[in-house]
Amino acid sequence: MKTSIVWFKTDLRLQDNETIIRAISQSDEIIPVYCFDESHYKITNFGFKKTGSFRAQFLLESLLDLDSNLRALGSGLLILKGNPEVEIPKIVKQYKVAKVFAKREVTYEEKQTETLLQNELFKMNCELETYSTSTLYHAEDLPFSIKDIPDVFTNFRKKIEIESKIRSSFEKPSAIKSPQLDVIKLPTLEELGLLSIPINKNAAIQFKGGESKAIARLNHYFFESKCISNYKETRNGLVGPDYSSKFSAWLALGCISPRFIYQELKKYEQQFGSNESTYWLVFELLWRDYFRFLMKKHSSKFFQQVGIQNKPHLGTIPKENQLHDWINGSTGVAFVDANMNELRLTGFMSNRGRQNVASYFCNDLKLDWRFGAAYFEQQLIDYDVCSNWGNWAYLAGVGNDPRGNRYFNIEKQANDYDKNKSFRNLWENS
Repeated sequence: MKTSIVWFKTDLRLQDNETIIRAISQSDEIIPVYCFDESHYKITNFGFKKTGSFRAQFLLESLLDLDSNLRALGSGLLILKGNPEVEIPKIVKQYKVAKVFAKREVTYEEKQTETLLQNELFKMNCELETYSTSTLYHAEDLPFSIKDIPDVFTNFRKKIEIESKIRSSFEKPSAIKSPQLDVIKLPTLEELGLLSIPINKNAAIQFKGGESKAIARLNHYFFESKCISNYKETRNGLVGPDYSSKFSAWLALGCISPRFIYQELKKYEQQFGSNESTYWLVFELLWRDYFRFLMKKHSSKFFQQVGIQNKPHLGTIPKENQLHDWINGSTGVAFVDANMNELRLTGFMSNRGRQNVASYFCNDLKLDWRFGAAYFEQQLIDYDVCSNWGNWAYLAGVGNDPRGNRYFNIEKQANDYDKNKSFRNLWENS
């Protein structure tokens, strides 16, 4: 009997997950596994946790939902804790596993873990097979090689929209044959070294993890409210659940795939018509793809102060009081403070807010942008390594911004996007 492991990471779904489909087609039995990687709960060199309470809570909810969906198909989720390259080989040995299937990684640390595991599996005559499951466009379908990806988004977008096609999404499996798996046992936040923090009642949206909630959110935003038809006009909003799709948290953990969103968007357009707003959602998903492909192209350069342009960024290491004031919303700049309070108390911030607080950090305070990116890594429910570090490098002028230095006039931005001060009043003194 051929037994395989499916190693879930940031692809916590059954719908449009090529990894599990390929595993089922090549195996008699499947063991779905998730490993709480100890390195994800450490303090980074910048003094912040790699994973904060909000995202960890969202992850626990997502795993519970995945386990429930797997059990409905005759399987379940096996939870491991430790280093994947140590813990997964133990399961390989126990069940005489021939192959491990997993999502393909592109970022530096994740690639290192993948390589370490592959080396351990090789010693056991077990293969690691990976699939690209995170992007709208498949890497193999790009009209250029990864090393030739344009460093300007518009050039990338124009060529890809003309010359590449988006693949169909995979149907979720109808059944999964697994050995008897024990009832799921998840660690508590405390066991992960984190505190339980209730999300503030003023949060734009009360996020709840899992594929089931992701699909419910999509159905609400598309078919029930039809908010998608006004997305381009409302996407710079600041207050409430529906000014933007809020898909980002579920996308970040792979509870939903960009290709599934695209497929459902096409159904919506057939039913209710397409417009600039429905296109704009695809445009934003393209940005997400772009940062992932750029990360593959430039690797660890995105985590260095000089960025992919090798251009000195004069930002200094923050003094303790500067970081404290920025994080705790006490800079004295009302729009920055309101946004930072929202992030601290909810794990979320609007796109408009993120650009403003990052510009303030890099251009007004003139601080090393990586400290800001590292705080976001800790704090954001929707933290995505490629988009987060890519966007921060962009704002710091060391990424792929053709304009070089993207400075935001905070006062003008506040007047343009928060005319009646409803957002600042909601969060300024929180």
